Amino acid sequence: MRVIVTGGTGFIGRALCAELVKAGHAVIVLTRDVEMAGPLLGDHVETVEWNADFGRAWMSSVDGAEAVINLAGESIGEKRWTSARKQQIIGSRLNATKALAEAIAKAKRKPSVMINASAIGYYGPHGDEIITENDPAGNDFLAQTTKQWEDAAKKVEAHGVRLVILRNGLVLERGGVLEKFLTPFRLFAGGTLGSGKQWFSWIHRDDMIGLILLALENKNVKGAINATAPEPVTMKDFCKTLGKVMGRPSWTPVPSFVLKLALGEMSTLVLDGQRVIPAVAEKAGYKFKYRKAEDALAAILRKNSDR
Repeated sequence: MRVIVTGGTGFIGRALCAELVKAGHAVIVLTRDVEMAGPLLGDHVETVEWNADFGRAWMSSVDGAEAVINLAGESIGEKRWTSARKQQIIGSRLNATKALAEAIAKAKRKPSVMINASAIGYYGPHGDEIITENDPAGNDFLAQTTKQWEDAAKKVEAHGVRLVILRNGLVLERGGVLEKFLTPFRLFAGGTLGSGKQWFSWIHRDDMIGLILLALENKNVKGAINATAPEPVTMKDFCKTLGKVMGRPSWTPVPSFVLKLALGEMSTLVLDGQRVIPAVAEKAGYKFKYRKAEDALAAILRKNSDR
């Protein structure tokens, strides 16, 4: 299968491209920096220069592709959410998705499926309530950003393209958000963030990629899928489990007001949790490699042998 990938040089994208190549697919990554992407992704991945804001030469790559996987978007957790940063977060997602939808509309041989990234931030804060794909969008910044992102992707359905939207939780593997937790625990200063009662809906990167492959290969899968492990945990339990796996105590809590002062509105990423269940994925028969946070963390740290 000929597969177009955006965001292919990112935390999820690099690992995904490797798995697609291993499965025998022809992978074409649309990237702003071909010189960087080529050596990073390897000889078996074709790279094509693109810019969603201007220029349309890359669009011919979409014509004849069987699938498009859109992971493009500025990181939401790297910088404080100023007004300018918020516009970057929204714009990077909408511009890329709208450009891909335009390319698909113009293609003579359209892809059969588009897999578009999203996030469980779509639902907004819900306390202890269990959330499935049937729940509506929230009203905060992340919820409205992801709703606009998903709405932009839905344009491809008018052209007969099967659309799958992956609402991912916090993706665990070295190099991602987990790194922000590891450092204080290494220094024996790890502990709960905020009240600890907020829910932490996570997924191991292997299962994130597994769900993308499910969406790619199973023609019956469409619409929104919660890309989260079946057993979310509270922040307190997650930090306690991480300390256990690392052989470190979890005894230095960080109060909510400290995080709000340090991170501003971005503190919602760790202070406002969602208890999200992957109902659609399990109904489709997906078997999670990592259902429990302890198993996922142990596998990650054992593989990297760095505690």
